[in-house]
Amino acid sequence: MATIDYINPDNMAKPIGYSQGVAIRGSHRTIYVGGQNAIDVKGALVGRNSLLEQTEQALSNVEKVLKAGGAGPESLVRLNIYLLQGQNPAEGFLAFQQWWGSRPQYPAITVVYVAGLGKPDWLVEIDGIAVVPE
Repeated sequence: MATIDYINPDNMAKPIGYSQGVAIRGSHRTIYVGGQNAIDVKGALVGRNSLLEQTEQALSNVEKVLKAGGAGPESLVRLNIYLLQGQNPAEGFLAFQQWWGSRPQYPAITVVYVAGLGKPDWLVEIDGIAVVPE
């Protein structure tokens, strides 16, 4: 069985909404979630010009991949979030906080501004790594 240790050293600022690091020990399966954006099941963009709505859809897509792999959001140990330059990250953070809910441990998270994503109307893309005990 895998043990997940969330690393938040006392000699660093206390993180809010993410962990500084995550360590995995033991027998486990790793799920790598490819970059998810705001495309719905029909292939249509959700939330044109709305970072909040696009983030909600991207996170929903992340969750669908996790579920198909036998995991849930609580198994995430890493998220990378790519925001189109000029977007207000507070909107995306709000969508993440609502999606994450009251789960006690956050994955390690990196947010990066990018000049562009795969299509001009995409405002966010999210990928991640999850660990599932075997």
